[in-house]
Amino acid sequence: MENFNFENRLYVITESAISKNRTNEFIVNEAIKGGAGIIQLREKSWSKEKVKEEAIKLLKICKKNNVLFIVNDYIDIALEIGAHGVHLGQSDIPIKEARKLCHNKLIIGLSTHSIEQATKADKEDVDYITIGPIFNTRAKDHTVGINIIKKVLEKVKKPVIAIGGIKKNNINDVLAQGIKSIAVISAVVSADDVKEAALELVNRIIL
Repeated sequence: MENFNFENRLYVITESAISKNRTNEFIVNEAIKGGAGIIQLREKSWSKEKVKEEAIKLLKICKKNNVLFIVNDYIDIALEIGAHGVHLGQSDIPIKEARKLCHNKLIIGLSTHSIEQATKADKEDVDYITIGPIFNTRAKDHTVGINIIKKVLEKVKKPVIAIGGIKKNNINDVLAQGIKSIAVISAVVSADDVKEAALELVNRIIL
């Protein structure tokens, strides 16, 4: 996965609470069949032990399908199980310290929520940046809005992924801003047909 190309990717993030009683393994398998290129395990309410057990299962699926597997928050779990990367938030460990811990064994992604955060992240030792939430989400009612995307892309050289409330009815507006990759949760995880939902988004992204 060295020199992984982040362009034209659908990035699917797990959330078992909205998966309609389907396992993360099922969701991930179906999302990958639909063309998802990056999977992130993100289960904020789970114990660390449970996250680790789940990460081992999902990594196996991702490796088999040559898909990037990212663990949210836990650098130690990502390193221990041999995940491809870890995704960090603004309130997590500083990037300089994170890189010291994992050297070049992990891809590091960082969430950003403003032009200032994105430009700062661009100067740090991260491999990709997410910008959002673009639209309202269940978890966050503050948004950065769609117009931030072009401004961030003008200033940032690292790969940028848009996130937050992106669905099939608004993805074209997001892509029109010049972004190449999109991260989603509910648009895929909550879909009745996970594979079809992923496929529809992937087809828009790679047009």
